[in-house]
Amino acid sequence: MKNPDAWSLLREFTDARIALGRSGASLPTREVLNFGLAHAQARDAIHQPFDSTSLEDELAALGLQTLTVHSAAADRHIYLNRPDLGRKLSEESRSALREQRVAEHDLLLVIGDGLSSHAVHRQAVPLIAALLPYLHTLGLSLAPVVLAHQSRVALGDDIGETLNSQAVAILIGERPGLSSPDSLGVYLTWKPGCARLESERNCISNIRPEGLRHEAAAFKLAWLLEQAFLRRLTGVKLKDESDNPALHGKVSPRVPLS
Repeated sequence: MKNPDAWSLLREFTDARIALGRSGASLPTREVLNFGLAHAQARDAIHQPFDSTSLEDELAALGLQTLTVHSAAADRHIYLNRPDLGRKLSEESRSALREQRVAEHDLLLVIGDGLSSHAVHRQAVPLIAALLPYLHTLGLSLAPVVLAHQSRVALGDDIGETLNSQAVAILIGERPGLSSPDSLGVYLTWKPGCARLESERNCISNIRPEGLRHEAAAFKLAWLLEQAFLRRLTGVKLKDESDNPALHGKVSPRVPLS
């Protein structure tokens, strides 16, 4: 009688590649094929074009205006080989933003394709829809949402500085994993600027139904926003303690997060 694999029961709790079994000294054929599929999905997520037009329509349904910009990386090939160009605006986009004369505002939301536009198309609008009631509670004014092509995280700082934003949150596709090609990250920066360091941002990651759900992510972001505007800072000096009810201010979870 074949002994059961003690790890097999754990597979129902995780997408991690555990309890794969073996065929002689190799993996079973099904697992080799599954690996190939996961790898192909990750590559597709990176190269899938960013359809900002469809996002414009979805955000308009939420009553939100949008602006579209491009980084200094002219295409996907350059973007992948020159990360530095994905961190700053093209001169054309910078000029166009300045001409918009955006009204004074508290928060700027940027949606950037990053390394997975697939993640952005699946997660960004549901997250923003869940966040809007919190912004109303906090009384934070919102700039038009900026849709950014060929974007890295730091592009949000350049855009926020150009628009003179109090704070910027960039929603961006994370580097695809072999079980998570559609994971979204959010990076929040107080007083954004091109001189900001990585340590001056707060990050919320793995936003997707199989990871951190949209409602939970929206609450975390709202909690960080409230604290950022109270303390006038973000980054390593602002710890995410949103799981402590004693530290809730105006914001508290609107739905059970467990």
